[in-house]
Amino acid sequence: MEPDRAAFPVEAVVDSPTSDSSHTPPGQDVESVVENENASGQDPANDGEHRYDYPTGLKLASILAGATMAYYLLFLDLAIVSTATPAITTEFDALIDIGWYSGAYQLASAAFQPLSGKIYTYFSLKWTFLAFFFVFELGSAICGAAQSSPMFIIGRAIAGLGSSGLFTGCLTTVANCIPKERRPLFQAINIGIGQLGLACGPIVGGAFTTRVSWRWCFYVNLPIGAVVGLCLIFSKVPEATVKPPWRHVLGTAVKSLDLVGFALVSPAAIMLLLALEYGGNQYAWDSSVVIGLLCGAAAVFALFLFWEHREGDGAMIPFAFLRSPVVRSASLTQFFSLGGVLIGDFYLAIYFQTINNNSALMSGVHLLPVTLGLVIFTFVTGGLIQVTGYYLPWILAGSAIATIGYGLMSMLSPTTTFGQWFGYLCVYGIGSGVGNSGSYIAVQNLVPLKQIPTAIAIVIFAQNVGAAVWVVVANAIFNNSLRKELTQRAALIGPSPEVIIEAGTRNIRAAGLTPSELAAVLVAYGKAIDRTMYLGIAVFGSVMLVAWEMGFTNLKEVKRQKELKNDSTPEEGMDVSSDVKSVEQVRT
Repeated sequence: MEPDRAAFPVEAVVDSPTSDSSHTPPGQDVESVVENENASGQDPANDGEHRYDYPTGLKLASILAGATMAYYLLFLDLAIVSTATPAITTEFDALIDIGWYSGAYQLASAAFQPLSGKIYTYFSLKWTFLAFFFVFELGSAICGAAQSSPMFIIGRAIAGLGSSGLFTGCLTTVANCIPKERRPLFQAINIGIGQLGLACGPIVGGAFTTRVSWRWCFYVNLPIGAVVGLCLIFSKVPEATVKPPWRHVLGTAVKSLDLVGFALVSPAAIMLLLALEYGGNQYAWDSSVVIGLLCGAAAVFALFLFWEHREGDGAMIPFAFLRSPVVRSASLTQFFSLGGVLIGDFYLAIYFQTINNNSALMSGVHLLPVTLGLVIFTFVTGGLIQVTGYYLPWILAGSAIATIGYGLMSMLSPTTTFGQWFGYLCVYGIGSGVGNSGSYIAVQNLVPLKQIPTAIAIVIFAQNVGAAVWVVVANAIFNNSLRKELTQRAALIGPSPEVIIEAGTRNIRAAGLTPSELAAVLVAYGKAIDRTMYLGIAVFGSVMLVAWEMGFTNLKEVKRQKELKNDSTPEEGMDVSSDVKSVEQVRT
């Protein structure tokens, strides 16, 4: 099958990084760079895999430790709020804001994500990473010191903005430090440790909330962040390409960073999320406010797509990347995957704390089946991908198992026994772990090294938009269902639905309800949580529909064919379309 030679933007990926003298550091000409590469036995005609000596020993350990700890903190920050949310909503009297405690984080991250890829393309990998990390830490400090729900949401948004560059930076750093043949295992370890943060978040959040204060769920990022900074600030992180002088980039920032595209995609994302948050809560779905926000989001996003198509390879999201089946399918897969995980985290915590009357700490402990399944099977699957070379079967199997798990969890109720919910959570956790790392491993092994920041930024942009959308949709489903269920049981409950909702999840038993009234309220909560689990079924089920396009590619065969090609016909200035052809031959 003839590959699409425009699958990646050729202008940006000529394999010799010295093809453009404007990208050569001051005082060093193009010829000297090529001579240095040839003197070290490195081939400037390849895709950048051997243009430098990979760090080893303590240097490699320091870089990977910093990147991996940062990745862990990102996912810990995503999930730690789940078991702390009931205490936060109770303190701020803001149950209706639950969706925004995660949604604001995801929204800010999604809005800034594509621009972060452009920033990494033109600026130092290490210093860009540290700048984003400082913003993330600032947002965490604001969350810990928040005196109101709006202030807390603002802090979450700032932390999300910082996280937008950290996701891209972590994965790019690991890719730049590890040879391609060892990447699947190292990326699985990195992703697995990140997922450990996602899995441990509910337990850590519960422990802080119960023993100290929910505010330490965010203050804890500050001392760990200092260690991350020390690991990276004195390390030399290798670059896939020679970066242009920063003054030159700033002088042409509107064009080179595509700030016009950024100014279009951000309001489109914000209007979409506001419409989903308002619908059925502050405003009816058919109100002029919600309809106006949806129409505005569609119009601005259409304008954004027109602009990106017009900009070509210089766009924030180059259309040529989206013509690559691997990048396109990985983006759609991640659009559904992370949202599916977060839905479970948030509403299982509410189930345990509200219906089972667990403390925040015990609700985190009861989430251990999900924690262990997610972490263990992420590591195991990464190793199996490296051994077998195949990633797609694991993605499909994981999404299928997770879908079954959500189906089982949609039967949770006040009468569900320990053995039942424990089994449900085990199935869900195993499925989440099995399908967790395949998309990133595919992108990082089938996309040329110097294009990984842009490709990863596109995938994470889709992931963060999806996470924000599905968490807010789940919140709308939960709030609307809870209000409906409470209204249907108004004669049994006594107090109005609004009184019950405003009491917060942790104060239901202190609201002066009789045992029969409390039982009716708990049944209403159970029904509302079940409705959110239906959304989880749809989200993980969708992964099985969109992941197929990544193809049954064997990463080992791709590497073998590329080595044979480089040995037989090394070619100066070879572009990425030849790499795509190798992949396409294996796919067919």
